Amino acid sequence: MRIFHCTACAHPIFFEHVQCERCGSALGFISETGEMSAFTDEGTNRWKAHNSADDKFYRPCHNYAIEHVCNWMVPSASDDRYCESCRLTSIIPNLRAPRRKHYWSRLEAAKRRLLYTLSVLQLRVETRQQNPATGLQFEFRESRANTIVTTGHKDGLITMNIAEADDMRRERVRIALGEPYRTLLGHFRHEIGHYYFDRLVAGTEHLRSFRTLFGDERKDYGDALDFHYHNGAPADWGKAYVSAYATMHPWEDWAETWSHYLHMVDTVGTASACGIRIESRDLTAPYSIDRPASRLPSFESLIEQWCPLTYAMNSLNRSLGMPDPYPFTLAPAAVKKLEFVHYVIDTAG
Repeated sequence: MRIFHCTACAHPIFFEHVQCERCGSALGFISETGEMSAFTDEGTNRWKAHNSADDKFYRPCHNYAIEHVCNWMVPSASDDRYCESCRLTSIIPNLRAPRRKHYWSRLEAAKRRLLYTLSVLQLRVETRQQNPATGLQFEFRESRANTIVTTGHKDGLITMNIAEADDMRRERVRIALGEPYRTLLGHFRHEIGHYYFDRLVAGTEHLRSFRTLFGDERKDYGDALDFHYHNGAPADWGKAYVSAYATMHPWEDWAETWSHYLHMVDTVGTASACGIRIESRDLTAPYSIDRPASRLPSFESLIEQWCPLTYAMNSLNRSLGMPDPYPFTLAPAAVKKLEFVHYVIDTAG
């Protein structure tokens, strides 16, 4: 994630902000350009981006102007009420129930961060209107007495249990399942990994390499799920996987590795935007990459930044008496899987 500044006064702002804390300007994100901008409301749903050289006007997304759970803009000439992110959500929580609007807001905020990273990686997002069979769609549902909602993906439909937006509930589940890392954004990144497996790997020239690294995805998923929850992950899972859950099935190994790769790209990008760069010669990485000469060097650069950066992140947190933000150790086999994800994304881009 890059660092944004208010275009009216140059004050640093966050991706989620709707108002500049210094000058009070209304803020909005323009998805076509990837820019956060200060806006002037010129009336009749015509908002002008501050310091813009063109004559293009925008208006706030309906969920920005009315519901206050968004900060993206829509071109004023568009017939769409919703921004590119909100158009992907087909079912939202019952807003009459307590805290449901808060959960919805958190879900949409995490989804917007996901979409920003996908845009940076030049990964195409098809909507249901563009591709009714497999276009991307999100449903934010709630479990009830006779209906249990499971977070998951199927044919482009990503269902999120809104309970994942409840920090206390999510932390209890994280501890109960022995997961060192469980976040709302992580769920989005994991599920979108399943979506892009179908788009970028299944039925392509990448499938043979995938099976060599991750295993045969034709293995019965239901049997693998039952085995995992009855027996748990192998004790030595860290030798080849980024997480214990990744051992369950090749599809889950891919989705966990994909999610981890997006964590790395976004964190290293944010560190770079903040002017933070820790040379790997100061903190030597615990492994080397045996990479074919035909591969692009950008993944090696990512790893060279990632290892010392996570050491610094963990050290800073320990100085504050906080848990490690990165409680992982990447084995060489897991690194090769991450490199494969990078290669697939780079090819698609």
